[in-house]
Amino acid sequence: MRSAGIIIASTRAAAGVYEDKCGPLIRNWLEDCGYSVDWTEVIPDGEPVRAALGEMLEQRPSIVITSGGTGLSPDDRTPEITEGFLDRQLPGVMEAIRSAGRTNTPLASLSRGWAGTAGPTFVINLPGSPGGVQDGLKVLAPMLNHICEQLEGQNAHG
Repeated sequence: MRSAGIIIASTRAAAGVYEDKCGPLIRNWLEDCGYSVDWTEVIPDGEPVRAALGEMLEQRPSIVITSGGTGLSPDDRTPEITEGFLDRQLPGVMEAIRSAGRTNTPLASLSRGWAGTAGPTFVINLPGSPGGVQDGLKVLAPMLNHICEQLEGQNAHG
């Protein structure tokens, strides 16, 4: 079974001001897709993302999904931090997610997330809203297993 990690970057959720709703959506989706969610962290926006992402990547999961910190607030730094860990970027994945999100809200264009690979791990930044997460997961659904297969060295095309 492939393993997964989830990082929720939300200062307010980390402080208990409100309940995180994105993490459970991501967890349920990953489990429905057959992934074992071995790590979940809810942390403040900004620099705490660096340590959490670094620790998760050391475990070499198949996928790490972040949610939050992709907007324009001063402490929204998830994309900048993530970019430093990526070996290769997959800009088409994020283009597809933003495009899908624009069918629901023009604000989807403001999401600055990255998708790419860090060693054997696929890493993706999703927005911090449940709607944005759902849009992103719908786009990922038909390609996630293929991405993981390629990262595992299974290069069959068909």
